[in-house]
Amino acid sequence: MPNGIKDALLIYNPTSGRRRARRFAEVEQAVRILREAGIATELAPTFAPNSATQIARHAVEQRRGMVIACGGDGTINEVVNGLALSQTPMAVLPSGTANILAKELRIPWDIPHAARMIPSAALRRIALGIVVPLNGNISAAMPREGRYFLSVAGAGPDGAIVNGVHAGLKKHIGIFAYWAEGFRQLMRYNFAEIRVQSRGEDRRATIVVVGRTKHYGGPFKITTGADLFEDSFEFVTYSKSSRFAYASCLPSLWTGKLRLREGIAAWKADHSICESAGEHPVYAQVDGEPVGRLPLAFRIVPDALSLLIPAGPAGGPAPPHRTQTQHALGTPE
Repeated sequence: MPNGIKDALLIYNPTSGRRRARRFAEVEQAVRILREAGIATELAPTFAPNSATQIARHAVEQRRGMVIACGGDGTINEVVNGLALSQTPMAVLPSGTANILAKELRIPWDIPHAARMIPSAALRRIALGIVVPLNGNISAAMPREGRYFLSVAGAGPDGAIVNGVHAGLKKHIGIFAYWAEGFRQLMRYNFAEIRVQSRGEDRRATIVVVGRTKHYGGPFKITTGADLFEDSFEFVTYSKSSRFAYASCLPSLWTGKLRLREGIAAWKADHSICESAGEHPVYAQVDGEPVGRLPLAFRIVPDALSLLIPAGPAGGPAPPHRTQTQHALGTPE
């Protein structure tokens, strides 16, 4: 492949999800598959929270041909924060507790199968979202310059759920830890009001979902008008503040009829400022990771990441044409 990518760094989270021994064997198989396709691939395990960001930044400095993120939403988010605004492409091997991007791109939840799709994938340059702290609201999870995200962010009950999930329980029961925390929050959350400023309007809500993808988490789709290849978010808010109202949303969410409910609003924009409208703190999340509490600004950063898009029946649609940042790996231009 004379004009293709010839080397890759595969960043792998050894503690993500369950069945770790089996998954590691699949990761090693993926490395062999890529090497046989002419892509010399080195394995780089993460070693601490945010270490995937450090590893990805080092890969950019080393001028690696590609970085492959193998893990769940959290691992992908860390890798994205290491690659943002660089030209180093990112591919995905789905693993971990959940992987919204894999669902969005229809990448099969099978590491060797997904690895076989990488050599024929296409590169697309896409925008990223960034969440930026306001009023000096910084923390270990939220640096002063902000945090990038690829799929979805939110504030309100979902932020409380993500901030409340016990890490140990998540390792043992995976996605069910979020369900358990969700039911706990339904019983105790105060549904504090959020002020959402966007497109010159001032809205009030008890939850705001900021989507770059149609998929949200688990089997759910909330920001169904979002498009990963547009330079915009889709915002979805809900204005009701009772436990019954939230509980009654679940059937509509399961059946894809959430937009028909009273109190739901949806619109597209490239930025928004969200802050608590009262005295109670409101917590937020990006790509399933906690980022502290409001006030926060959500903004689109155009032309921020090179992403590999699998082609074929199991993968996402290939780009309609090729440019320097849109070409099949290994295919001469």
